Amino acid sequence: MNPTRKMWVIFGGALALYVLIVMLIAVIPAIDLSHTAPGPGVQPLTPLHVQGREVFAGNGCGYCHTQQVRPLTEDKVFGRPSAPGDFSYQTPELLGSERTGPDLTNVGKVKPSDVWQYIHLYDPRAVVPQSIMPNFRFLFRVVDQLPAGETAVPLPAKFAPAHGYVVPTPQAKALVAYLLSLKQQPIPGYVAPAEAAPAAAPTAAVAPAAAGGYAYDAAKGQALFEANCAACHQASGAGVPGAFPPLKGNAAVASDDPGLHLRTVLHGASGVVIDGVKYSSVMPPFAAQLSDADIANIANYERSSWGNHGKPVTAAEVATLRAGSK
Repeated sequence: MNPTRKMWVIFGGALALYVLIVMLIAVIPAIDLSHTAPGPGVQPLTPLHVQGREVFAGNGCGYCHTQQVRPLTEDKVFGRPSAPGDFSYQTPELLGSERTGPDLTNVGKVKPSDVWQYIHLYDPRAVVPQSIMPNFRFLFRVVDQLPAGETAVPLPAKFAPAHGYVVPTPQAKALVAYLLSLKQQPIPGYVAPAEAAPAAAPTAAVAPAAAGGYAYDAAKGQALFEANCAACHQASGAGVPGAFPPLKGNAAVASDDPGLHLRTVLHGASGVVIDGVKYSSVMPPFAAQLSDADIANIANYERSSWGNHGKPVTAAEVATLRAGSK
């Protein structure tokens, strides 16, 4: 074989191999995905969400965050196992391949506050002190005067600029809108598998709270708090100054009348004023997500932690307030 012919054979073989690889890892999966029917409740992305998805992909968020829940025990914290219909309006690269940070499949449910998302993007350590995520301050701008209709990001003093107001750019707004749209939809008939009990399971730990001597499921209360509340109010109960109110020393939490505390958990709140500080962030309602017993456990954990000595509450009290609001 002469050298010229040999060169063309090598070139043709390499080109054929490249085309085959592209077909296998890009074209065929894309065609297959286009034939996948949307799952129940899965809606097309709005133009704003599409823009946010582009910001997400363009900034390499998928290198550290996945958007797929595997059918493994350790993934149960992120939601039900992902189904093909969940991805009808997404693109394969958003699935991710490695979790340096948490899975984002349900971030719109777990972290539903746009204020939290903005603070986290500006500097993750403002809300998650141990975070190793880089900041995305370039998605914000500092202005001397707030433009009409804009709201400044309420950063803690330690992370705020010395002068001016921090406001999100259109890219930041689109990215946050996209993140808040990431919510798994329930699949009719799906039942999460029960966890196998250990051979010699001890009696569930129901610990007496430090204050008042009443008993409640302390471990469950703490777990529920960490899963649903700690992102904003922090594990220390101190909140985030100027952004999310503290629970430590909070009059509503420490009050002998738990009504305001329970109604806030059930129905959410916004614009609350604590110790003269107004918090404009919106707290979502948890009535649809948590049972009466769960809310009672969370409330009792908050009312007996960080030096609080609030009157204990029962699931029956939560049920009464829930029924009274219908």
